[in-house]
Amino acid sequence: ASDGGASRGAVRLLHAGYGDRARRAASAQRRAIAVPSGDETHAPGGLLPQAATVTTLLVHGIWDSARRLEPLRAGLETRGVRAVQAMDLIPNNGSAPIAALSAQVDLRARALTAADGAIDVVGFSMGALVARHWIQRGGGRRLVRRFVSISGPHHGTLTAHALPLAGARDMRPQSALLRDLAADADPFGDVEVHCVYTPWDVMVLPARTAVLPGARSVTAVPVAMHRFMITDPRVLDLVATILTR
Repeated sequence: ASDGGASRGAVRLLHAGYGDRARRAASAQRRAIAVPSGDETHAPGGLLPQAATVTTLLVHGIWDSARRLEPLRAGLETRGVRAVQAMDLIPNNGSAPIAALSAQVDLRARALTAADGAIDVVGFSMGALVARHWIQRGGGRRLVRRFVSISGPHHGTLTAHALPLAGARDMRPQSALLRDLAADADPFGDVEVHCVYTPWDVMVLPARTAVLPGARSVTAVPVAMHRFMITDPRVLDLVATILTR
């Protein structure tokens, strides 16, 4: 089949959630992922100096856009997070390698830090992995105070096997990119990392692939679907609390 036909079929398959067979496969992979169990709070690291107003940069997921993140942006500002901006990743369909999207984040972030000196970053889904790559490989760890990862496929997601695209291949379990990132002894330096996920996720599968070892906090919020993570009031409350304390 052509890539276009495969991609359309993949979308239907992803939205269907893969069914019981995927859940069994996820259970097997979950046992192989070396991440903390339960909700943990880890020892704090150092932070970049507090700026008068620190811009928060939002990075969206696959098939999304800055516009699709508007509920998250508006929800954070309503809760007291000032200067929230969302950026577009182009292309947004998983065809570009994660490293190429990371370079786009670098350009946007450096423009923002030229004014404020430091930023906070919130990444959703694929955007969380893109932001992580920028922090680890693009120099972001020198510019970021806090990184909040919402349902990011940090150890790979089984659903990425459904798309024959470069970015999707990067998001597969045990991909070369994920192995490279995981090999860092001190991946985040002084960046304060927080992970938020839903245990009911069937897009980022298994759900705890969203957990980064060494995160300051790991919080599971029982949200019904992956895409609701950027609109659920409980998630918005949590992320706002992290960014404003």
